[in-house]
Amino acid sequence: MITAVTGINWGDEGKGRIVDLLSEKADYVVRYQGGNNAGHTVVTPEGKYVLNLIPSGILHPEAVCVLGGGMVVDLDHLRHEMSMLQYMKVKIDSDNLKISDKATICMPFHVRQDVLEEERLLEKGAAFGSTRRGIAYAYGDKYMKKTLRMGDLLNLNSIAIKRRLQVILESKNLIMENVYGQNPLSFEELYNWCESQAEYFRNYICDTGKLLNNAAEAGKNILFEAQLGALRDIDYGIYPYTSSSNTIAAYAPIGAGIPQRTPDRVVGVMKAYSTCVGEGPFAAEDAMPEEWNNKLRNAGGEFGAATGRPRRVGPFDAVASRYGIECQGADDIALTKLDVLSEFDTIPVVTAYELDGHTIDTFPADSSLERVKPVVEEYPGWHCDISGCKSWEELPKEAREYVLAIEKLVNHRIYLVSTGAERSEYITIS
Repeated sequence: MITAVTGINWGDEGKGRIVDLLSEKADYVVRYQGGNNAGHTVVTPEGKYVLNLIPSGILHPEAVCVLGGGMVVDLDHLRHEMSMLQYMKVKIDSDNLKISDKATICMPFHVRQDVLEEERLLEKGAAFGSTRRGIAYAYGDKYMKKTLRMGDLLNLNSIAIKRRLQVILESKNLIMENVYGQNPLSFEELYNWCESQAEYFRNYICDTGKLLNNAAEAGKNILFEAQLGALRDIDYGIYPYTSSSNTIAAYAPIGAGIPQRTPDRVVGVMKAYSTCVGEGPFAAEDAMPEEWNNKLRNAGGEFGAATGRPRRVGPFDAVASRYGIECQGADDIALTKLDVLSEFDTIPVVTAYELDGHTIDTFPADSSLERVKPVVEEYPGWHCDISGCKSWEELPKEAREYVLAIEKLVNHRIYLVSTGAERSEYITIS
């Protein structure tokens, strides 16, 4: 069984907890795209874990976690993340963590260039809201063939790799010196950095495509874990305010290393309200007064897991969610953070947009999105803590009606609702 867990909206939907839940029956859990520019948060009886690169399945020691070839990997960050998890008594070794030899390395100069360019754009009032983690530059250099892959670390002493690294560095130094006025980068320092990483990760690097294909042939359960959501997909998201990778389920087997396979099931995750990190149009933000948004942000603890930045928030956006479900080809929908809405008297929902004087119910994933205004309907709140509810019938009538209203608006069944942050606080709907 091959299952993909993907985000329906802008990311930060709570995919980590759904992956953690499904990992109980998974043999392999695979990240297939992105880098450390977003985080998945999982709360267990042992503590709270924030994961940026390592799949959420790492909290289940029987599962093998894989960083797929579609990822860009900041090795300094990965080493730190591994150390922090090991400190928290999470089992991590070369038996349960594998890194694709085809994954792109996010080099130190990628991070440096990202910071310099975002600062330049910020001065001009044109910043993209980058996480400054070097992700876009790593992906850009991947397609321009100007970086290294994990497998190259196993052959650092070869003349070909050394020469390629020299050519890459010459190109980067032209930019650093002539565009940003920075001192040139040292080949010796960069090579020594690569040697250190090769020594540390040597036993983790392998042909994960072969590993996963053999697992699929043997009937093992493989779980794909996406980063961010459909509206951040480089091709189908709100361009240019996207990530630099394909976040949709169709790319999962490609980024994992088994392009000949297709997911048997796609689980789409969306929040009971809307959140967004970074710049770009976000209609839900304008649906309610800032006071209401601040209350929602604080109630939901809406601050980026990777960056700590306050997330932009707003009511559930049915228009954007329908589009996200379509992009992901979702079979099942998990709705997270329903409990956050418990303290609101009424709960608004964006049901349509107004664009140039006309009401529309389709999502314009182009520049016209800048001009839309949200059309809002309100639903009654339930005014009580629902974290203790263990079944659909135990939920307050108003909470059930809200979930059913969302189902109708997105024209898709919701099979799971989370009612709190703890691992056990969720309800499946039969």
